[in-house]
Amino acid sequence: MAIEIQTFSDFKLNKQLLSAIAELGFQMPTEIQQRAIPLIQAGHDLIGIAQTGTGKTAAFLLPLLMKLKYHQGIDPRALILAPTRELAIQIDEEVNNFGVNLDLGHTAIFGGTGTKLQKEVLENGIDLLVATPGRFLDLYYKGFIRTKFIKTMILDEADKMMDMGFMPQIRKILEVIPVKRQNLLFSATMPDRVLDLCHEFLEFPKRVEIAPQATTASSVKQVLYEAPNFKTKINLLDHLLSEKEVLNRVIVFVKTKKNANNLYKFIIRKITENVRVIHGNKDQNTRLNAFNDFKSGKIRILVATDVVARGIDVSMVSHVINFDVPLVYEDYVHRIGRTGRANQQGVAITFANDAEMHHVQMIEKLIRQPIKRKAIPQDVGIETILFEESQEIARAIDFQKRKEDPSFKGAFHDKKKQKVNRK
Repeated sequence: MAIEIQTFSDFKLNKQLLSAIAELGFQMPTEIQQRAIPLIQAGHDLIGIAQTGTGKTAAFLLPLLMKLKYHQGIDPRALILAPTRELAIQIDEEVNNFGVNLDLGHTAIFGGTGTKLQKEVLENGIDLLVATPGRFLDLYYKGFIRTKFIKTMILDEADKMMDMGFMPQIRKILEVIPVKRQNLLFSATMPDRVLDLCHEFLEFPKRVEIAPQATTASSVKQVLYEAPNFKTKINLLDHLLSEKEVLNRVIVFVKTKKNANNLYKFIIRKITENVRVIHGNKDQNTRLNAFNDFKSGKIRILVATDVVARGIDVSMVSHVINFDVPLVYEDYVHRIGRTGRANQQGVAITFANDAEMHHVQMIEKLIRQPIKRKAIPQDVGIETILFEESQEIARAIDFQKRKEDPSFKGAFHDKKKQKVNRK
């Protein structure tokens, strides 16, 4: 009969880890921790699926740190792969938090910054390596990472790795690390492409699914405004952000770097200077400083693209605003998972034009629930749509209909045909 897990002591963790857990203020394990940690401790390969903000990182770090125990040699014995720099840094910080009383060498390596300091840490010897795939391969091929002692490999946010095209790099990494090892894979969403990856390297994995994949947390209230165009979205954003006491720590998500920069400039010019922007074109120090300022409460608003969404772990985010609807539907789950964390309540607000409503319907199908519609407040100006934007939205709708029905011709096809006939 399985032992019922009620406290962290029930995991048979050592005193150093239990002391660190107590110092961090964690009292009871979350459900993903209760179910996953004993299986990991038993040596099983594992697929862990749970909503964001439910303690997945601790679910794999605690048994891993217990397994590593203390510093040995100079070569890493465990490897954690993450899709973004921010997430790699965040995981390494959690290693430091939970392993504060352990004599373990660890570091995070990632692109977008120089390799000198990373090489020095690796040469001094580490037990646990957190890495983005590209930087791992770069330093491996240059001889700074020796893999023969790696006994545990963990993929965090594997679905995002697939979306970001890391699959070829992951396969190369699998070729250069020992075959005999424990494999753990964690994420909030587990689409078919990730399950295909699982079959490539997991051996008879146990599956721990706290809620059906792509389930959104009940602590997050979801609402949707149907805004006809960009300028109306801007007016609505201005209106919402004016409620400083209610929207006291906000992440605004957009699809592109261009939109991120434009929105940042608008907010800083028209609303408040208490804002930062992060996206893939920003250098590492700029991104890290912006994130730290947001996390510490120095700034109230963070504008971000999806490429960095997985590395944002702030417990007191009051609101997430989807200024653009994500085209990768699983990203919606991860975006809104930035709020309502650590037993706090949060609100996720989405703006959608006519073309984006198609994607909203697909997202609702994915999360298996409708998103509540709200009317745009009367004092928010509904702008007349410009011709160029109306054409862009019409083309997007035509494209969506053509994907669903290849025989669909669309308005643009008909106009082109009429023009040819006149000739």
